[in-house]
Amino acid sequence: MQFSTQDIQLAGQIKALGHPARLAIIRALIAAGGRQCCCGEIVRNLPLAQSTVSQHLKVLKEAGIVQGKIDGPRCAYWLDRTVLASIGEAMTGFERAAGACCQMAEAES
Repeated sequence: MQFSTQDIQLAGQIKALGHPARLAIIRALIAAGGRQCCCGEIVRNLPLAQSTVSQHLKVLKEAGIVQGKIDGPRCAYWLDRTVLASIGEAMTGFERAAGACCQMAEAES
């Protein structure tokens, strides 16, 4: 059995979200209201060194959740809200499927 490209991509995105520091970074970017943030702005709100935040941003960027661009000596980051929404939709799909499965199990008992 081969796994679908979508499932492989979703698994990578979920793995990227599987660290509390990365979730905090996502929240910081959400709080920025869609504007681009430099790493230093994100670091100010977290109890982490800039190098650590940069590494976490790299993981989120590789997963496609965060986008970034280099502007001279600075890097600007922002959320790819479309990707974040698609992850949420996929998780909601699992929740619906689990609910249907539980209802079937209850009906069989």
